[in-house]
Amino acid sequence: MAAGLEREKILLLGLNHRTAPVEVRERFALEKRGRHPLAHLRAYLPEVEEAYYLSTCNRVEYLLVTPERERTLSGLKDFLSQETGLPRADFEPHLYLFEDLEAVRHLFRVACGLDSMVLGEPQILGQVKEAYREAAGRYRTTGPILNRLLHRTFSVAKRVRTQTGIGSYAVSVSYAAVELAKKIFGSLRGRVVLLVGAGEMAELAAQHLLAAGAQRLLVANRTLSRAVELAERYRGEALSLEELAEALLSADIVISSTGAPGFVITRELVRPLLRARKHRPLFLVDIAVPRDVEPALNELENVYVFDIDDLQQVVEENLSRRKKEALRAERLIEEEVLKFERWLQELAVYPTIKALKEKAEEIRRRELARTLPRLRNLSPEEREALEVMTEALVQKLLHAPILYLKTGYHRLGREAIGTVRRVFDLDGELEEAFRRGDLRQEGAPEWSPWEKRDSQRPR
Repeated sequence: MAAGLEREKILLLGLNHRTAPVEVRERFALEKRGRHPLAHLRAYLPEVEEAYYLSTCNRVEYLLVTPERERTLSGLKDFLSQETGLPRADFEPHLYLFEDLEAVRHLFRVACGLDSMVLGEPQILGQVKEAYREAAGRYRTTGPILNRLLHRTFSVAKRVRTQTGIGSYAVSVSYAAVELAKKIFGSLRGRVVLLVGAGEMAELAAQHLLAAGAQRLLVANRTLSRAVELAERYRGEALSLEELAEALLSADIVISSTGAPGFVITRELVRPLLRARKHRPLFLVDIAVPRDVEPALNELENVYVFDIDDLQQVVEENLSRRKKEALRAERLIEEEVLKFERWLQELAVYPTIKALKEKAEEIRRRELARTLPRLRNLSPEEREALEVMTEALVQKLLHAPILYLKTGYHRLGREAIGTVRRVFDLDGELEEAFRRGDLRQEGAPEWSPWEKRDSQRPR
């Protein structure tokens, strides 16, 4: 990617949980059907210079660098139709497209969890990193622009995590259960967790509790085989519901999610156990509908009962807090988008800076080659000093035009590049005009400056 860098477009085409139903999204998860799109995307779209592909349960996105916008977009849609088996008309209404800085901004927001179904969720950053490893390592479809952009994305996500509270407040029922448990017990280290019932949400809450330091898991379920299966997965202990009173003696945290029509954990069941428990706090999370835990348990000393509505209230309060933190995150992202824009602009002027330095160096060496043979008495040290002096002259003379390119491009765009290329004749247009005689016809001197200078040299 050299002289035409300023023509490159960054395109991001995708669909997500907001724009497409799951039956469409699942057709786009090509890698899960053994056909990773990066393995053959380049063959289908040869004009694409760099490519990155992200697929999660909630989104599928293609990030491309290409000099040919229309051809690439049309070709990508044809490619997707071929790979998914869906006519373009069936999925085009679900697609979104971001270009250049909008694509950069969107990628930053995705990695920071601002575009997720659960605001601020941290798992997406790991998925973005894994997708980059696939593209850069396994399929080698990234280049200087996407490599820089993805590494910048990781830094932006880290900055947002450390400088805002976007991930600090529980916004799922299972996380809310963990947060409430921490408020009651402080540290969860060494605590015993009892699952009553083996539902998916209860299992998820148990995972979070164990990850937060809980030591042991007990599983009591009507179907003992299911309890055994779940207990083995987490190195816990399986019990039948008939052993519930015994389990409550040792449990600190209880998560109940059975399908029973009435209360499974009652005041009459728990009250006789309090003396044997030595009044240790007992925290019960009831996520069953209808409820498993009798509300009257809250009247007992050191017994704390929360149901699904209590947890949902915590989730809503925390979501409101996360939204406030998200505003701070958006401001940080805008700063980073501007930084990346400056880098892109400097990348656009780099070929001109390189051509300018190469032309100046060529002139310097040519003039030294003409001059040094006539200075026969120079010592090696003097020759080296002359070399250093001419290099310094070139650097000082080029400082102003290079600074103009770097700063002027922000205001003038390609006009700044064109001005420097014309003034220093980097594309050879002036020399070509001299050769054709066009400039002489417009009143130019009889000789070019180079011809006149050479003609006056002593023979």
